[in-house]
Amino acid sequence: MGQFNFIQTDIAGVFIIEPRVFGDERGYFMETYNKSDFHKAGITNDFVQDNQSKSRKGVLRGLHFQKQFPQAKLVRVTRGEVYDVAVDLRKDSPSYGKYVGVVLSAEKKNMFFIPRGFAHGFLVLSDEAEFTYKCDEFYRPEDEGGIRWDDPKIGISWPNIGIEYRLSDKDKNIGVGRD
Repeated sequence: MGQFNFIQTDIAGVFIIEPRVFGDERGYFMETYNKSDFHKAGITNDFVQDNQSKSRKGVLRGLHFQKQFPQAKLVRVTRGEVYDVAVDLRKDSPSYGKYVGVVLSAEKKNMFFIPRGFAHGFLVLSDEAEFTYKCDEFYRPEDEGGIRWDDPKIGISWPNIGIEYRLSDKDKNIGVGRD
């Protein structure tokens, strides 16, 4: 039996992944990645870089993507809770411009697989969150692109968390000064 439940979302290739968790009074154990299980599910990416961030409630990071060197990502939360979003930027895709959003939490231990060709972002729902992700391409700052988090064409329904979202200056200014 595999160690993961792969749930196909409304967008082809985007999966919510639930790991099998073995727990008792001492704590728990789980696999967070198994090449064989992922390959059987059709996720054959070769991950080359792991990243981690820590953010406070209301921090909204994204929507980011790489232009010439797109990255597939396997993301999860190791502390706290976030609302995670993937936006399809594949022009030949029937779901071009559509998004999938999912709540990821340390408690649920769920993961989200985002293939190449997507913009990605997340909003921190808990007081703090630690967010980790595996990438199948190296990050190249000169190749980064972005879409406004509130782009009306995409229409992401971000959760109302009772406070104003906190964005970096870079994310606040995506698209400013353009037609």
